[in-house]
Amino acid sequence: MKFSPNELDTQHVYKLLSGSVVPRPIAWVSTISTEGLLNLAPYSFFTVASRNPPMLCISVGPGVGEREGTVKDTLENIRSTQEFVINISSTPLGNEVQKSAENFPSDIDEFAEAGLTPMNSEKVKAKRVKEAPIQMECKLNQIIKLGSDHLIIGEMVFYHIQEDYYMEEYKVDLDQLRPLGRLANVFSESKHFFSLPDEHLK
Repeated sequence: MKFSPNELDTQHVYKLLSGSVVPRPIAWVSTISTEGLLNLAPYSFFTVASRNPPMLCISVGPGVGEREGTVKDTLENIRSTQEFVINISSTPLGNEVQKSAENFPSDIDEFAEAGLTPMNSEKVKAKRVKEAPIQMECKLNQIIKLGSDHLIIGEMVFYHIQEDYYMEEYKVDLDQLRPLGRLANVFSESKHFFSLPDEHLK
């Protein structure tokens, strides 16, 4: 079979891409608005962008559902404050990740809705998720408009890892971490990777 993206509905192309580029790690992104409102949301279009200086990138799409046609709070907050935190979740936090993915109004605190604890960061104003095994503080490098989405590139300026998840020589214990990821519409798990269905993430 063969497909031309120009002849398909956007959602159909997305299904082909998200079912082919797997598994994808989840960036649990915490931000803060200029008014001090906390925001937390998971994104699976996420990877390392540079090693020196260390940079991470996420892709943020447009609002969906009742918020269709709007800009997501994550993008708006990063534009305004130039800062964010990428938290890495583990399998036991699956329900909390799913809860934070819901389309709440801008004035709703996803930390509170998911029963999570915000922690002060060292270098940025955005809060960290205390329960997350790993937290990476980032300062915005640039935002690139790509079609309907926005590629956000941030320089990692501080790294946190809970002691139980750290191995010698700057290695992460993946057996202990059991990171969550996205694998099309299938709930899947393997030795080092655990997946949530597509509908649970942004």
